[in-house]
Amino acid sequence: MKQKVLKVNAGDNVIVALTDLKKGETVEYNGNSYTLLEDIPAKHKFYESDMKQGEAVTMYGVLVGKVQHDLSVGTRMSTENLKHAAEPYVYRESNFTWTAPDVSKFAGRTFNGYHRPDGRVGTANYWLFIPTVFCENRNLDVIREALHNELGYAVTEKYKSYAHLLVEAYKKGEDIANINLAPSIEVAKNRPFKNVDGIKFLNHQGGCGGIRQDAAVLSKLLAAYADHPNVAGVTVLSLGCQNLQVGDFKADLKERNPNFDKPLFIFEQQQSQSEEQLIADAIKKTFEGLVEINKLERKPASLDKLVLGVKCGGSDGFSGISANPSVGYCSDLLVGLGGKVLLAEFPELCGVEQELIDRTIEADAAKKFINLMKSYSDSALRVGSGFHMNPSPGNIKDGLITDAIKSAGAAKKGGTSPVVDVLDYTEPAVKPGLNLVCTPGNDVEATTGKAGSGATLILFTTGLGTPTGNPVCPVIKVSTNSNLTKRMNDIIDIDCGPVVEGDKTIEQMGEAILEYCIKAASGEVIPKAVQLNQDDFIPWKRGVSL
Repeated sequence: MKQKVLKVNAGDNVIVALTDLKKGETVEYNGNSYTLLEDIPAKHKFYESDMKQGEAVTMYGVLVGKVQHDLSVGTRMSTENLKHAAEPYVYRESNFTWTAPDVSKFAGRTFNGYHRPDGRVGTANYWLFIPTVFCENRNLDVIREALHNELGYAVTEKYKSYAHLLVEAYKKGEDIANINLAPSIEVAKNRPFKNVDGIKFLNHQGGCGGIRQDAAVLSKLLAAYADHPNVAGVTVLSLGCQNLQVGDFKADLKERNPNFDKPLFIFEQQQSQSEEQLIADAIKKTFEGLVEINKLERKPASLDKLVLGVKCGGSDGFSGISANPSVGYCSDLLVGLGGKVLLAEFPELCGVEQELIDRTIEADAAKKFINLMKSYSDSALRVGSGFHMNPSPGNIKDGLITDAIKSAGAAKKGGTSPVVDVLDYTEPAVKPGLNLVCTPGNDVEATTGKAGSGATLILFTTGLGTPTGNPVCPVIKVSTNSNLTKRMNDIIDIDCGPVVEGDKTIEQMGEAILEYCIKAASGEVIPKAVQLNQDDFIPWKRGVSL
């Protein structure tokens, strides 16, 4: 460790511990000495000067909280001595200017993707199963087991073999202590459809019950997934009597893409001869569709065809220092190359609203962002919650004490470029550049929403580790620290620990992340979440979810 502490912004009045510091220890930073009044775990902060009750605390150059009582220099920031606070925000005329990073290293570069007739390019080639209502989930599960096992997309063989060995030992009265899990079985080599990257299933709990608005939002989301550039064909299973009617789904699909021309097979159970016949027909027709989409092949595409979603979850005190700024630099590179970047998680933009408003090119988009943020915040306050309750116990334990601290670090993923558009939930991204997408901060709801707006890759930063993935959009896990990478190597793709350790700059890490994205978009590397079939899908009902 070349450096023990760090001040993120010159205007901050707290200092971050990059390693565990002990009570009574004196640390040096920028010519100043600080004697610590208590242990400061790595990722946590201490106050650089004496603080009076009610005094503002600044980190990342913005207000992140106010102290609750008088404090002395060297005191650790905690939930007991600091409470969330954020600056108000308004629309105002801005003279924001942006200088794009040097993209000469990537000029003329391409990725090998799946070209769709409308000009979009997918990073994968999936067949998608959609239920219009939760009643069809069980049928989807039956079809998944049949197709995944037979066509080589299952990842559970080693666990089935492990369970089999345990059962056999139990029957024989043998000790199971020495029975271990075998290595993964390589099934991809046995896939008959070499150009089909997967068969995906959107199990959900909606489509009926609840309120009609829930079904309407779900319909638009399912239509967005059917129209996704990573999806080549769709099978829909419907019960028949549910709120979300097939006609509603088809209307939303036509509204989103009037020229939709992918194979679309629809089966309604209440019109079928039997459940057995429904499942058999769906499998057979889908198999015919798989034969057709297997004829598609990857071809070169310019990097401006990439749509990059950026997300953080299981965040820690290093998220806003290493992984998020590195992803942000990657975002700036892609914007400089003409691509699209999607920054969402509106509860985790609390405290940085003014900066984003000032960076928004069009007044109408800025005002739309203000309206969405205030409406979202008000809905949380009405039920006795609020954005200030966003940090999880894991976030707090690892140094994210207030929502404003978490948000200021989270916003770094979007880089520094102008905001070209603001999208409500399920609205498609159509403008090159940085787009803001209204979603909850919840990991799965946010990734679900980003894919719904068209993300073809998602960069997901984490400091604590999370297995979140998405059915149609490959999710790339970026670790904030090397300890996590070593401990959970089976789910982490990229390690930003070298940034904390001083071995790499943010810029170097950002370039390395973009290089990985190009390989992932080309199918040359398979992100861990994809390998593990971490296909998480949770539609947002537009209720209060932080």
